[in-house]
Amino acid sequence: MGQRGRIKGSNGEERRAMLLEVAAEEFANHGFHDTKVSTIVKRANVTQPTFYLYFQNKEAIFQELIQLFRQRLADLTKNSRLEPDVQHSLSENIKKGLREIFTFFNQNPFLTKIGFFTDTDAEEVKRLMAAQVKSNLEAEVKLGYFQQDLDMDTVANSLVGTIERLTLTKLFTKQKTPDELAEEIVQLFLFGLKIED
Repeated sequence: MGQRGRIKGSNGEERRAMLLEVAAEEFANHGFHDTKVSTIVKRANVTQPTFYLYFQNKEAIFQELIQLFRQRLADLTKNSRLEPDVQHSLSENIKKGLREIFTFFNQNPFLTKIGFFTDTDAEEVKRLMAAQVKSNLEAEVKLGYFQQDLDMDTVANSLVGTIERLTLTKLFTKQKTPDELAEEIVQLFLFGLKIED
């Protein structure tokens, strides 16, 4: 990225955003304990006093990153719920929600690594995501989109587990795009593996 630390003349929000971006990368690559404020400020090309204008300490910037990730993921998951009388096909609507989640992960790999994989509360984040997906599915069953005789807790956890594994093995390795992953998950969950008779 080279010149990204050059922030002369930029406003405080740009400085703050730069600190968050650099901190996310440092935490993702080195973990919380081995990440140093001195490294963050050096990479962001700001002074330590500037860092402390925006964040009380290393814990504060870490917690803000975690909260940013959690809130964005919660919003995306909640917003993926199908509405009554979907305008396009069912599969297209589901793909859209999945695509938005994978795109967020793809555009924020360091933040995702921290919030979804390495933070001590990452399991709780996935549990909450599965609970929201379950709630979405139960509402969608009532709307007549899905069959009623499935355990939606199992379906929700299966979907979150699928998203988790594919993010690591396909998205972060650049083997698949958010669009391709969304398409494949919809094919698997809606149509299964069986060849039509």
